[in-house]
Amino acid sequence: MTLLFVLGCIFFPLSFALLCWSLQNHSNLRMERPEAVLVASKLVSSVQAVMASTAGYIVSTSCKHIIDDQHWLSSAYTQFAVPYFIYDIYAMFLCHWHKHQVKGHGGDEEGTRAPGSTWAVARGYLHKEFLMVLHHAVMVLVCFPLSVVWRQGKGDFFLGCLLMAEVSTPFVCLGKILIQYKQQHTLLHKVNGALMLLSFLCCRVLLFPYLYWAYGRHAGLPLHAVPLAIPAHVNLGAALLLAPQLYWFFLICRGACRLFRPRGSRPPSPCQTQD
Repeated sequence: MTLLFVLGCIFFPLSFALLCWSLQNHSNLRMERPEAVLVASKLVSSVQAVMASTAGYIVSTSCKHIIDDQHWLSSAYTQFAVPYFIYDIYAMFLCHWHKHQVKGHGGDEEGTRAPGSTWAVARGYLHKEFLMVLHHAVMVLVCFPLSVVWRQGKGDFFLGCLLMAEVSTPFVCLGKILIQYKQQHTLLHKVNGALMLLSFLCCRVLLFPYLYWAYGRHAGLPLHAVPLAIPAHVNLGAALLLAPQLYWFFLICRGACRLFRPRGSRPPSPCQTQD
């Protein structure tokens, strides 16, 4: 366990640093530091998502008995991936920091920095990314101990399915990169948006009803009877995991309405939000 955790601590930050350096120094790219930080962070997130989804698929398809069957990847990848969530909190802060500086709000003009500006940026970051930071903290402080200790080798199938929720992450990351380069009106951005919406719906929202259905099939119960047949804390945990997914899915749907609304249409539709 310690070795895999240490490898994760090395792999994700080192990958980020190497990508930043390459994006800034490659002769055909020569990105500025803020651009390189954003793109590198999204590439690392996409790599982690591909690895997690692959591991999840292998685990979930290998476990024929959804309660008792085990696969070594379930615990191994969980231990390796935990440092990613710690690293990503820092990477997101770097992205926010550079965006703040580019906008000229950092107080760096004429070589001086306004007192308390770092704290102001940190507060702005926590305000903007509070839900994502909370999500990452819960993954490290709650979900990781539960998956390694509390499960006692049971339910690898369910853990594998949860890992496959990362299928949507590469589309989310590509969307943010395209927005950074003001490509919102390109065909690529629209196709990516549709794929992001579909993958998020299937792999993050509908995932939870599917898990209940899978347990019901195993236990010989109809779907509506499953919540009453399992411990209350399991239902609570599922609800807490599902809640932010529903919120993010709402944001994706709102963005899709704005993306696919005909340009220049008036008046604003109910999907349009006030900026």
